[in-house]
Amino acid sequence: MSANSKKILPAEWFEQRFVQLTWPHAQTDWGYMLDEVTNCFVNIAREIIKHEDLLIVTPDPEKVQVFFAPDEILNIKIIQMRTNDTWARDHAGISVFEDGEPVIYDFTFNGWGMKFPANFDNQITRNIFEQGYFPENFRYNNCLDFILEGGSIESNGAGVLLTTSQCLLSVNRNWTSKEEMEFRLKAYFNAEKILWLNHGYLSGDDTDCHVDMLARFCDSQTIVYVKCDDEQDEHFVELKEMESELLSFNDLNQTSFNLVSLPMADPIYELNERLPATYANFLIINEAVLMPTYHSDKDEIARIQLKKAFPDREIVGIDCRALIKQHGSLHCVTMQFPK
Repeated sequence: MSANSKKILPAEWFEQRFVQLTWPHAQTDWGYMLDEVTNCFVNIAREIIKHEDLLIVTPDPEKVQVFFAPDEILNIKIIQMRTNDTWARDHAGISVFEDGEPVIYDFTFNGWGMKFPANFDNQITRNIFEQGYFPENFRYNNCLDFILEGGSIESNGAGVLLTTSQCLLSVNRNWTSKEEMEFRLKAYFNAEKILWLNHGYLSGDDTDCHVDMLARFCDSQTIVYVKCDDEQDEHFVELKEMESELLSFNDLNQTSFNLVSLPMADPIYELNERLPATYANFLIINEAVLMPTYHSDKDEIARIQLKKAFPDREIVGIDCRALIKQHGSLHCVTMQFPK
């Protein structure tokens, strides 16, 4: 299946035009550690612009521009608007090809089941369009009658979606049946098969088990996933059950997927709470993969495993210990848009 199909949810490895970041500021939950997290965002931004353009959403453009040299700014578009937080993966639009052209589906973001304020973030995608910042060939599709977050679904680019039942069937999102949810997903994205993970979680995850924290497509036939080998770890049983589910899955041709395991990140705690550190929360960009690191020996193991899944892409590690303090990581703060 190609981008010229009538409708398709492109896989993340499809060629990209730009990535969106929604920048941290003093009125976000990052206020108490703004310098630390801003440094992480700057590092992410600089790696992205080596490969493609970057769109930054912020209420304070002048406070963002100072971090970049004049030659770097050439590849960055900074737009001003109010924001609640920084998790672009979930409040940004989701790209769909319709007759080969990109259409941005604007779903409602309700703060992961009304856990956090999202009144400004939920308007970002529409405001970007109204202010003329999307390229001319991009179209807008109002899907605000439905709640869906980008981190909750994975596409193999060939008619298969991977998701988790705990998130998509959450009563504080759409309050719908599994059958109705499958119907909606197939209608929105022309998906032919929905793969449901009923097991797997990370302690400290506010998203109700977003799939991008647990298991990811790397090509149409390859899934990388978090594997826990420590029987004493609280995640061992659930992640073992998730692995069994992944082993049982197959594609539209009834072919099993190639599985590549990622190590369980070493425990990271903040105020005695375990945080959801994960190597599955990487971002695929043109010619590279940006991988979260946590200043651990496991970082190199994760890089080696990801290289197996992406032999033709550079694997770039970015220290995400700042991001994990607010219960997310690298993929969570980014959203890619295709060419």
